[in-house]
Amino acid sequence: MDERTFPQPNSPKDGPAPPPAPAGKHRLSRFLRRLIAMVVVLAVALVLVLAVAFRDRLNMDSVKRWFAYRSLTISDNGRAEAFSYDGDLNCTFAVLDDDLLVCSGNAISLYSGSGVRYINEQVSMENPVVNTNGSLAVVYDAGGSSLYVLGQRTLVWSASDFDCILSARLNRNGQLTVVTQASGYRGMVTVYDAAYSPLMSVNLTSAFVMDAALSDDGRTLATITVGQDSGAFATGLELYAMNYASGGYQADVSCSLGGGVALDVKHTSSAVWTLSDRGLTVTGHDGETVRADWSDKYLRRYTLDGDGFAAALLGKYRAGSQAELWVVDADGEQQILELNEQVLSISAAGRYLAVLTGDRLDIYTDELELYSSLKGTQGARVVLLMPDGSAILISADSAGFYVPY
Repeated sequence: MDERTFPQPNSPKDGPAPPPAPAGKHRLSRFLRRLIAMVVVLAVALVLVLAVAFRDRLNMDSVKRWFAYRSLTISDNGRAEAFSYDGDLNCTFAVLDDDLLVCSGNAISLYSGSGVRYINEQVSMENPVVNTNGSLAVVYDAGGSSLYVLGQRTLVWSASDFDCILSARLNRNGQLTVVTQASGYRGMVTVYDAAYSPLMSVNLTSAFVMDAALSDDGRTLATITVGQDSGAFATGLELYAMNYASGGYQADVSCSLGGGVALDVKHTSSAVWTLSDRGLTVTGHDGETVRADWSDKYLRRYTLDGDGFAAALLGKYRAGSQAELWVVDADGEQQILELNEQVLSISAAGRYLAVLTGDRLDIYTDELELYSSLKGTQGARVVLLMPDGSAILISADSAGFYVPY
């Protein structure tokens, strides 16, 4: 019988067999895995709780602010170092692409957040007025002949041969609408394309045209007129389809806005917002109108610059510290905040609304929920808000940015 040799366990040829793992080590490994899983679950739960608790702060706007203002030196309370501007509180101020635009009778200036002046255009205007679409601004001399368009930190276009400018507005596409007086008519409205070549003109004879705005999509022109209805003062709205092939333009929709004096107009892609001393009207392109009425109150301050809302500061009396802050949406629905302090300035942009009092700046969401507050604003008299929730505080001789954390 053949003899066969079989390897024996733990023979020198195969080396020593690994020792069995201690039972305690298996238990420790399972414990570590469970501990790590528990820490991950708790971390996720904490993030969700923080996201809910700080949902108004932990959003894309805070990220935008971090990138936009990372080059500025910001103090612990969110304020950047103030810089001097050429002018005073009698100037006209606006935000242009996150810069500060300052317009006086003899100069148009544009400053960055750190005070660098990019534009210093010498002008001669009696009554400078500014309208912006965010990335472009039109500055014109109300009642005069000069008009300037600015963007990309430079002067884009200018003209000085207009006949008595009554209004000038830019839509989101950069198209310009200018209202002027015209011999033999009660007003003329001219629409320019983004290269500032005339697209169409409407001459009105039935009523005096006071304002006009092209819709953001460029398809509909709205004109605001004033005249008489049964012997009483009346404001009217007319809508024109932008049919460039037609030479004679007739209004497609005409409606009355009541007896209020139109103070500001905004024309989105679907509706015309008209704010007057008596209330707000939002009129669709089909002529359907919703209203918010404040004819029994005094209108102290107002803005149409918010996205999807208007804001008005109203008082029972013409002066005094007691007031109501109204926020009105596209359906005419109102939210009201009672105030018992003297309000110096209000501003809206994006989904935010800023209220400046003698010593404090409060920034609210469009739901009138307090978003951020800054104390110690003595000297600031004007606030300008930007769509990301940051603000510019302007005093008699300086301006500075505030960036909420």
